[in-house]
Amino acid sequence: MAAHVNHMLRENAKLDEEYVKNYCETNNIKLFVKEISIKEIAKNKKTGLEETGREERYNFFEEVAKEVNANKIAIAHNSNDNAETIIMNLLRGSGISGLKGIEPKREEKYIRPIIECTREEIEEYCKENKINPRIDESNFDNIYTRNKIRNICIPYIKKEFNPNIINTLNRLSETVRDEENYILSKTEESYNSIVIYENDKEIALNLKLFVNLEKVIKRRIILYTINKLQGNCLGIQKINVEDIVEMCEKNVGNKYLMPNKNIKVMVKNKKIYFVTK
Repeated sequence: MAAHVNHMLRENAKLDEEYVKNYCETNNIKLFVKEISIKEIAKNKKTGLEETGREERYNFFEEVAKEVNANKIAIAHNSNDNAETIIMNLLRGSGISGLKGIEPKREEKYIRPIIECTREEIEEYCKENKINPRIDESNFDNIYTRNKIRNICIPYIKKEFNPNIINTLNRLSETVRDEENYILSKTEESYNSIVIYENDKEIALNLKLFVNLEKVIKRRIILYTINKLQGNCLGIQKINVEDIVEMCEKNVGNKYLMPNKNIKVMVKNKKIYFVTK
């Protein structure tokens, strides 16, 4: 079965939707379709179009998976997408974690079966099997960061520096992923040794034990804890993490920071409180 989201952002979006419907009908594939005005939702939430579109897509995928009792959701990212993501994260200063790129599997639910295939290989497969895919014309609009990386940056690197940059970045991604998994296991060990209590709205950590940890683990625990509360670390920047570490190390009573609009971090009564709205 398949799921398609029409973001209603482009004139041809309805044609894309009809293409998917016809393909699924011809091949006897059960299809779930949802039309969502991403522009309107983003305006109301005061969030970016890309972020809003991603959130609404995944919400819909979750709805469909629950309705059909599915335990896996397959996403169509490929190795070019992964390389682009790595460069984007590098430019944003995301740190080592960003060099993981797009993971082949997340939360044991989301899988990316063609993540090791290049865009060229996919296009060649379509050609050989006489599949005429739809092209999202907005992919050629270089007002978006990802499109600039896809259409300008990567072709330049291929021409001037490394014609195999896609494979090179994907190998880097695999190496970083292995090392990140090891660091994550150490972070979880440290978190479990200092957590006092946790629920859906609040997590409390032992301040003294936290302060005595290595700084690299302190940073990881902060991100790990925020991720536990809000399901991701979107909007959390390196300076936010460093400010929280500094606040804890100085141990100034009744102080708090808000690294984003949904999370408050407080130092009080020898504890570090992470509170979500």
